[in-house]
Amino acid sequence: MGVKEAQVLAEIYSRRANARSGGDRPPPELVRRWREQAQEDVLSQWKDRLAAPTAGHWTAAAIGPILEEWVGRRHGVLSFRITQILTNHGCFGYYLHKVARREPTPVCHQCGSSPDTAQHTIELCPAWDEQRNALAANTGQDFSLPNLVRVMIGSEAGWKAIDTFCEQVISQKEAAERVREADAHADPIRRRREGRRRTRYAAQMPP
Repeated sequence: MGVKEAQVLAEIYSRRANARSGGDRPPPELVRRWREQAQEDVLSQWKDRLAAPTAGHWTAAAIGPILEEWVGRRHGVLSFRITQILTNHGCFGYYLHKVARREPTPVCHQCGSSPDTAQHTIELCPAWDEQRNALAANTGQDFSLPNLVRVMIGSEAGWKAIDTFCEQVISQKEAAERVREADAHADPIRRRREGRRRTRYAAQMPP
């Protein structure tokens, strides 16, 4: 169940409970109208938040303009690795340096450019040219996040193509990160801390 469905169900449950406490049994048609209104209210709240985000500007700029289509899609499940690309939170040099404090610099370990961000990974890093060329069959040469999101909601095949890109690329970046962490000569902030649970990349977004 996604965040939107949970919010709508909570609202319907509350209204039904209030009606029954007064001795009423709301008819199905009224419940249907409640559901529609709750869905509209949730979307309105999300639109307001995405229009003036305090964080997550990369994600908001891509999903905000097509929020209704994103929420209403009938295909596609957000994987852990797709979420990293969509949120710019993950095994990217910039995030690991600036936020996670796990890298001494924001440099891309695959090509040496800086900063290594989700955008750099998708559009520019030459290490992923092969995967990017395969992705172009569905996206054309526009690898911007807004276009990727449009492709994802456009068809199941488009979603699958981007999911494949994320799985192939991010899994390799994660593997390289683990190698760096295990290096006995690595910078102390990078080395894996034995006996401590690593902080993973987490972000919340509309389902």
